[in-house]
Amino acid sequence: MIRKTEEIEVFFDGDCPLCRREISWVRSRARAGRITFTDISRPDFDAEATTGKTYYELMARLHARTAAGEWITGVEVTRRMFEAIGYGWLVWPTRWPILRQLSDWSYDWFARNRLRLTGRGPLAECMECRVGDKASHSSTL
Repeated sequence: MIRKTEEIEVFFDGDCPLCRREISWVRSRARAGRITFTDISRPDFDAEATTGKTYYELMARLHARTAAGEWITGVEVTRRMFEAIGYGWLVWPTRWPILRQLSDWSYDWFARNRLRLTGRGPLAECMECRVGDKASHSSTL
């Protein structure tokens, strides 16, 4: 059953070249008002004030918030973005049980390794660059 597309706000790492590329592609196809994109790497982004989540949480995996206030993460965010731009058919097979497990596992691996894969330091180093977020990071470990 295909879900009626809803508005979502996607929180992405604009410093990640792979993330930036996917968001750029989706943004170029998105209809006005369907998807809001929030770059969490911007210096003026305050994770806790904006989302109630820490910067560390948002950096650890892709997050989105629906218009109803529901949080979704990982591959489900990609599924919803693709549905919103009319490409739901492309990700629909990832909802099937075995492909869901495989796509979720693959995303989890990517999320754990994306900084290294894109030539950036460990997440802890990224955290140190954020003023005030180092304390938030250590409290979530």
